[in-house]
Amino acid sequence: MTALYNPTAGYAAALAAFSWLTSPLAIVIALSLVVGLLMVVLFGYTSDQKAIGIAKDQLKAHLLAVRLYRDQIPVVMGSYGKILRGTGRYLKLAFKPLLYVIVPITLLMVQVDRYLGQTPIAVNAPFLLTVHTTTGEALNDAALELPPEITMTAPPVHVVAENEVVWRLAGAKGGRYALKIGAGGQSVEKAVCVGGDLPRISTVRLRGKFWERMFSSAEPAIPGDSPIESISINYPDRDIAVAGYEMNWIWMFFVLSMVAGFVFKELLGIQI
Repeated sequence: MTALYNPTAGYAAALAAFSWLTSPLAIVIALSLVVGLLMVVLFGYTSDQKAIGIAKDQLKAHLLAVRLYRDQIPVVMGSYGKILRGTGRYLKLAFKPLLYVIVPITLLMVQVDRYLGQTPIAVNAPFLLTVHTTTGEALNDAALELPPEITMTAPPVHVVAENEVVWRLAGAKGGRYALKIGAGGQSVEKAVCVGGDLPRISTVRLRGKFWERMFSSAEPAIPGDSPIESISINYPDRDIAVAGYEMNWIWMFFVLSMVAGFVFKELLGIQI
């Protein structure tokens, strides 16, 4: 069994705070509460609370005028114009604080998805390893080296039109393993997680494509001179069951963190 990489230090330290939680549901609930609180506190610290309060009060006054004077068209039209200007003023006041909140939370969600987005391959369950090469020559030259715990369950399938080769594999024992793919005199490793627990999973390893790697890969980039462009594994998606329904953790996190944020907003008296 070979360890290919370590988690990013900053987010690994943050996630370590929840290491005592073993259930994905418990992790999402705890993380949502903490993030909801941090969102509200950060928004309150970076925003002009007094100006936001005034802008919201003015919007309420204009909306009330529309209701009270709905029979007086000039007054109603003037109130609608003031509502539009007031909404623009409020959005301007909220935009910068929202950036401070959204950017770190987005990066955090990308890291958490490494643990909760997919499940490891079940022991003895078949899975597919797909390698995309730059040329047909590299495709014909592609070879796979497996650790003893991983076996090939079918001959490789070459998709010439896509410069892809697909291997069907299975893991006989739980753990984290390194699969070595050789092509053009070079070799590249790809991590695969077999068994239970909540390992850090990377579904794909890419060459170049910085922004795509940031959001979809948790492994170092494939060397730029390699004839291999990408290596991917079809991990099963993880759904969390709640009251008989199954959903992706991101939707649950979004809803719970928003609810927690509104609760903490009221408790702390912060204008949003």
